Amino acid sequence: MAIQALEHKRQYTSDDLWECAQLPEYADCELELIDGEIIIMSPSSAKPSIIGAIILRYIGAFVAEHDLGYVSGADGAYELSPGNTLAPDVGFVSRARLPTMPERFFPLAPDLAVEVVSPTDSVKKTLRKVSKYLAAGTKLAWVFYPDDRTVDVCRPAPEGTQSAMLREELTIDDILDGGETLPGFRLAVHDVFRLLPEAAEPEPAEAKVKKSKKAKKAT
Repeated sequence: MAIQALEHKRQYTSDDLWECAQLPEYADCELELIDGEIIIMSPSSAKPSIIGAIILRYIGAFVAEHDLGYVSGADGAYELSPGNTLAPDVGFVSRARLPTMPERFFPLAPDLAVEVVSPTDSVKKTLRKVSKYLAAGTKLAWVFYPDDRTVDVCRPAPEGTQSAMLREELTIDDILDGGETLPGFRLAVHDVFRLLPEAAEPEPAEAKVKKSKKAKKAT
């Protein structure tokens, strides 16, 4: 969702990001620190924001019911490394890993990170963010694609393998499983996307030609 980087004179840190976020001109902006650059994030469009809210509700209810820890929304930032402080659309941190509440950003990677891809997002950049979560200690990441109604389940690849992550695509008929990260949590992919309107069927080319002829006659 990044649309613009602040003037890049040096490698910024999470301290710089925090100070920047306090400035009046950025009071209404969502900011991330990616590879030492402070990025202004664009507002999410309707479908991704709805999907993010649905996932937040399901995970939040489960975590609260079982007293597992903390769930953050799209403005919750995690300091992964000196040059990377990212805010997943939904994040979960177990209570055992966060015994005291920080005053600023979460000082660690989330146990679970969720990203929802919007029309302005680059899938490549989103997966790059996921790789940063996993490299910093995140055990499970879900990437939702509202237009395709699919989900990528991402985990760290075993040591010695060429890839940095393992990816498994789930479709509308599959079930998301929290595994060891959220034991007992299961969510049907269908239940995440079911509130979205069905995509309109593309209009046949023949029908478009007829409409065009009618419009010309009317004029």
